[in-house]
Amino acid sequence: MTEIQLTEEDRAFIEAKLRTGVYKSAEDVVRAGLRSLEREENDTQELLRLVGQGLDDVREGRVREYASASDLLQDVRQLAAEKPRQKRQAAKGSGY
Repeated sequence: MTEIQLTEEDRAFIEAKLRTGVYKSAEDVVRAGLRSLEREENDTQELLRLVGQGLDDVREGRVREYASASDLLQDVRQLAAEKPRQKRQAAKGSGY
């Protein structure tokens, strides 16, 4: 395994985390940090994918325009209400 060099600030951070009692070892703190970094990178990739999808929608003309924020909110609420209904219908159609 690769050895790493920590700054004094890094060491102090790890020690502070250990004092909270949440982590049992420095390795646990580092593992938690790596899991957090992995989640952040995954979230960033998903966000970039969604932005790309949105840009594709704009290029293809799949957009809606709203006269006011309340019109947008009404549409969002309607779409949110339709989602559970669509899931129930899909479940019925799949034999569940």
